Amino acid sequence: MLARGPARKVAIYLNEDAKHHLTSLHDAVMTFLMRKGVAGATAVRGMSGFGQHRVLHSRDMEVTAEHLPIVIEFVESAERVEELLPSLYDMVTDGLIEVQDTTIVKAARKDKPQAERPRMRQSGPGKLLQVYFGEADTWHGEPLYDAIVKRLRMEDIGGATVEKGILGYGAKGHTHKESFLHFSKDMPVLISVIDTPEKIDRAIEQIEAMMGDGLIVTSDVETIRLVHAPLSEATSAGTAAS
Repeated sequence: MLARGPARKVAIYLNEDAKHHLTSLHDAVMTFLMRKGVAGATAVRGMSGFGQHRVLHSRDMEVTAEHLPIVIEFVESAERVEELLPSLYDMVTDGLIEVQDTTIVKAARKDKPQAERPRMRQSGPGKLLQVYFGEADTWHGEPLYDAIVKRLRMEDIGGATVEKGILGYGAKGHTHKESFLHFSKDMPVLISVIDTPEKIDRAIEQIEAMMGDGLIVTSDVETIRLVHAPLSEATSAGTAAS
């Protein structure tokens, strides 16, 4: 569910008769957004309009009525929009995609009452992975810390934390410092990850291939994870208790 605060609004302008494979493009876009878990989307059919082809389309003009404009709008977080845009870009071969910053003032939804889910305690051996490098390091044109976090998500790592330092030096002996009058573009960055030893070992192989200068540190840990039981289990427990 969307939360109150900064977000992005996407508007997609296309013609009603635009196709995507064997279906209408606007239906294909709406289906794609729904399957990707977008909070909500709206498709609106215009009364008249014209585009880059400089032809006026109107429902009063029978010849051009089938070319009426369709506008699809949705609001999502900046991260979700960045994930969706490449696919939307490929789908909309004749049209316009607009993205603008917006603010969610209220996002409310009436939910059905749910049974209180008991908290479960999971413990066992794990491994802590810490990766040290510079903020200016990149991987294929994007910040290295962004690229590493994306790769960790692909490897099904439970979670990762990225921290930016305010002072530090590394193997080269250069001091990096951030102050009011001096803004360093290569402050130290630390990524911390805790997961099973097997997953951490696989992650190290991926990260090592992406890094230039840096440091990778691991240590064995004991993990205690507190999670709520799945809703199905909580419901079953409540039914049994009654």
